[in-house]
Amino acid sequence: MTEAALQFSDQDKLGRVASVDTSHVAVDVANSLLLTRIGIGQLIAIRGATEREYLIAMTERVTRSTRDELPPATDHGDDGVFLATVPTDVLQGVLIGTFRTIEGAKANTFKRGADSFPQIDRECFVIEGPNLQRFMGILGAGFAEDERLKLGAFVADRSADAIASGDKFFQRHAAILGSTGSGKSWAVALILERAAKLKFPNIIVFDMHGEYAPLADKSAGGFAERFRIAGPGDLEKPANDVLFLPYWLLNRDEMLSMILDRSDQNAPNQASRFTMHVRNLKGQTLDTESKVDVKKTFTVDSPIPYDLKSLLGLLASDNTTKGVGKTGPVKGEWEDKLTRFLARLEAKLDDRRYGFMFSPPSGSAKYDWLAQQVVRLLHSGGGSGIKIIDFSEVPSDVLPVVTGTLARLLYDVQFWMGSKKRTPVTLLCDEAHLYLPVRDDADAVQRQALGTFERIAKEGRKYGFSLLVVSQRPSDVSRTILSQCNNFLALRLTNETDQSVIKRLMPDSLAGLTSILPLLDTGEALLLGDAVLLPSRIKLDAPKIPPDSATRDFWSEWGTAQPDDAAISAAVECLRSQTRKN
Repeated sequence: MTEAALQFSDQDKLGRVASVDTSHVAVDVANSLLLTRIGIGQLIAIRGATEREYLIAMTERVTRSTRDELPPATDHGDDGVFLATVPTDVLQGVLIGTFRTIEGAKANTFKRGADSFPQIDRECFVIEGPNLQRFMGILGAGFAEDERLKLGAFVADRSADAIASGDKFFQRHAAILGSTGSGKSWAVALILERAAKLKFPNIIVFDMHGEYAPLADKSAGGFAERFRIAGPGDLEKPANDVLFLPYWLLNRDEMLSMILDRSDQNAPNQASRFTMHVRNLKGQTLDTESKVDVKKTFTVDSPIPYDLKSLLGLLASDNTTKGVGKTGPVKGEWEDKLTRFLARLEAKLDDRRYGFMFSPPSGSAKYDWLAQQVVRLLHSGGGSGIKIIDFSEVPSDVLPVVTGTLARLLYDVQFWMGSKKRTPVTLLCDEAHLYLPVRDDADAVQRQALGTFERIAKEGRKYGFSLLVVSQRPSDVSRTILSQCNNFLALRLTNETDQSVIKRLMPDSLAGLTSILPLLDTGEALLLGDAVLLPSRIKLDAPKIPPDSATRDFWSEWGTAQPDDAAISAAVECLRSQTRKN
């Protein structure tokens, strides 16, 4: 017979239930000595309706007050009766689950939520020592071996592994949130490292600063495949790891958000002519490729190649063509109405920073180019399951459009794929506050990306497409996206506004846990959500290959390292050429 995981003696008895509501329980503490060992977050077991059942609560508040009362009659001295000072110890906890020694054919089971409420005067026990070790051990034991995602160890018991359900962690969206220097990048690298051990993982990392490049260094044991969004120095001879996002991948609204000034009185005319010409040019491509069936149903937003120079020529013709009147030439219908629109478009074409979009290689004009690129990004197996895309050379003003376009493209492919052929895909959005801001604070360009990511957050689970959002400022990230995340790895957060965001996303009964967020050590986190049975404070394992994001030791380096004048001069040249050189 399996041994019960929780075995209590009189020394573990804390007290009895004094009051209960729908989510909290108050315990009248009788063992004052035991109370001194209890801290916030300590687990308490409350005897349930049967001997085989315990309700589990997490300590939220511990208080001691004193009162004066008469001593027992036998204590009265010759000098009369004196009032005695008596301590009153009360512990308040939040109910989090039910433990059963036997449940059907299973032994030692724990489930979230309480099937019943504690009864007044029921015995309460502290879970510590061997009991705590055994209890923590069963939290991850319920997950199948191929479902287990090991993240670290419990702070309450470092000998017990902190195991989450890998399925639930990814399928229901997740967020890794923490102040700068709290260990977010290490947490990301650890999760990618765990996923890379699977046979066919499919995670695409949006790397804003190039800090995850070491994970793709095969000579140092790297496991990922790395791509870069093309910079100005990649336009002539792009390397194999360079990605282009040609202008024709953008839908109508994404393209217009970059080149249309909505305050221009001619903006409706400019948008109208642009839309008509782009659709016609895409139709001509379909005619050339003999794609008769596609032409019957395509739209202006369909990702079909077209010639940008032809578009400029058509717009310029509209802008200069005279009309014909009764007495001769008159001002044309579109004459001079497209001048500013053309100027903004040509300025983008001339700026080499936008070369990844407006100066793609000639091969990108081929009809089958898109399928080849998408296969590169969604392929998995043979060490290519984790893809890191470096966005560090993308201009900040179009970063939302670029991330949104790529995310929309990958999601749309997954959406239109046959349901039986789909394999799950996760987008890891690093530094999400840069391109997924709160909608009220977003400009026209940022709202295009927000629309895509919010759609993925709301609908992606149905199509095997999820988000893993990473940010140091959760208060600056879209509320819609965060509210759809069902799992949180919350590291140290010192800003009160950021803490309040986490608090609003948690059930009211667990909101008190956020009070420890500013006290977490580097690499410690609160693990909350569907992927874990018990909200827990854990110490994350260190990744074998750390990202290039370590905090510099300013004081120590000032005392030992002299600035490199040659490196500074070389950086100035990189600034001028807008190209990072190794």
